[in-house]
Amino acid sequence: MQMQILKIYREFCKFSNYLQPLVLLVFRLTWGWQFFLSGKGKLLNHNNVSEFFTSLGIPFPELNAWVVGGVECIGGLLLLAGLASRPVGLILSLTMTVAYLSVEDDRTKVINVFKDMTPFLTADPFFFWLTAVITLAFGAGPLSLDWLIERFFIKDKAGSGKPAYDGTSQ
Repeated sequence: MQMQILKIYREFCKFSNYLQPLVLLVFRLTWGWQFFLSGKGKLLNHNNVSEFFTSLGIPFPELNAWVVGGVECIGGLLLLAGLASRPVGLILSLTMTVAYLSVEDDRTKVINVFKDMTPFLTADPFFFWLTAVITLAFGAGPLSLDWLIERFFIKDKAGSGKPAYDGTSQ
């Protein structure tokens, strides 16, 4: 009986593994587009964003408005394509962490995350931050330009002709 349960569990896990690329793709496409739109909005409404950054006490608000808008806009497009996903995930996760910490209400939500998680999870930057962290941790997955580049252009050092990274966990 235990062996049958273990076998069923292993088959379930094997099947569930096929969902990983789709989940990564959905996160990348959904939130990559949202990053793009958010960044584009910051770039097109630079004066309003600069004023908001000034009200938060962010240093060099004019420059930071351009930088954050550009990072979100270009980072969103790169997420959509699944290109340079881990560096983009790092940069976007840092940007979203700063977003959390810059607004006093959101900063309080971060500080109190273990007391009451709901405000943290419902804060504006949460899904942006989550997507960036997931992309940093797991990469773009096989439905991406990163995977295609790795698969067809980067060979392992042993000269076997196989990709240096086969997409499985190490």
